[in-house]
Amino acid sequence: MNFLGYEAIMLAFEANGVIGLRLMKIASGGVDAGREVFLMVQEKIEAAAEAQTTLMGGGSAEAVLVGYRRRVALNAERLSTRPAR
Repeated sequence: MNFLGYEAIMLAFEANGVIGLRLMKIASGGVDAGREVFLMVQEKIEAAAEAQTTLMGGGSAEAVLVGYRRRVALNAERLSTRPAR
């Protein structure tokens, strides 16, 4: 088990990488850029609801950060792979 500060710092670093990947995808334009913006907003809403549920269920702030890190990791993997041509 990690401590809260570690989770927060790692989330900041990992999220920064995903922000860069998303900006590149959005800057490329087209249909994929529009889908990425929609997906980004949808994921933010879902992540906030998940965090609220965790906290209301007695979960810790660390558990919320772990959940956010999981989502960030999934986005990093998705955005890092090149589409099949």
